Amino acid sequence: MKTLYGTTAVPADWPASAVCIGKFDGVHAGHRAVITGLNALAAEHQLAAVVVTFDRHPLALLSPEHCPDALVSLEQKLDLLAETGVDATLVLGFDSQLAGLAPGEFVASILVHALQARFVLVGRDFRFGAQGAGDVALLKRLGTKYGFEVRLIDDVKPRQDRRVSSTWIRDLLGSGDVATATEMLDHLPTMRGLVVHGAARGRELGFPTANLAPDSEGFTPADGVYAGWLTDAGTRYPAAISIGNNPTFEGVQRRQVEAYVLDETDLDLYDHVVDVSFVRRIRGMVAYSGIEPLIEQIRDDVERVRAILELQQHA
Repeated sequence: MKTLYGTTAVPADWPASAVCIGKFDGVHAGHRAVITGLNALAAEHQLAAVVVTFDRHPLALLSPEHCPDALVSLEQKLDLLAETGVDATLVLGFDSQLAGLAPGEFVASILVHALQARFVLVGRDFRFGAQGAGDVALLKRLGTKYGFEVRLIDDVKPRQDRRVSSTWIRDLLGSGDVATATEMLDHLPTMRGLVVHGAARGRELGFPTANLAPDSEGFTPADGVYAGWLTDAGTRYPAAISIGNNPTFEGVQRRQVEAYVLDETDLDLYDHVVDVSFVRRIRGMVAYSGIEPLIEQIRDDVERVRAILELQQHA
């Protein structure tokens, strides 16, 4: 997949394209349905399949106090989009200039002149242009003017007639339901970050952990203990993951994400950028009366994690 940062990065001889536009936060099952349709249409008409997205959520500029936490970073989003098989992703910097484009200017400058769009795929609630003034009806009229066809993609509704959305997935992760979130995402929810030095309590207890830096990418699920995976340089390890402020110990000021790689006590991950993926929450965060009850609980956690991940591998 080619990644193009801004319309000035699009070559002058860019081929005719099928295009879909959106925030694509999480690149969830609904997004993937759109992209599947995009790829099929592009192949049928011998067009380039192009995703247009933004470097940040528009609300980060327009209304920061209402901007939701991102499910994935831009880098993670691009990695996920690359997995879908599209030819290119055009990343638009969402600044005041882009936010101020009238709907017609947005279409003419990006879809028509830069990408030579022949088909544009959108959801029924798609809005574009300054203050969201453009809707699907306007997009269709502009398509008639400029020579592209608008195709609507139906919502993906896996449960209770509710469509998959980034908001729903945030709610699921915020309650610790990473298993259902995985169904909605069509991939495991994952954090990415630098492994940093911690208080070394895990090592003292016999379960050394990789501690993610506070500025790690991706949405942090609810406090608790999870079965999951730690991936370092392409190697995936089974892991028991803890999120919280370690209430058994005093003085822990912030939430921490720590991953114990099962059966590994000498693995050196310091200063490595790793992915930590969540499979299932096994319990909430609890304050224990002392070290021995905590160690006994960790042993039980590890065996539960082991059983869950073995089942997943054989599913």
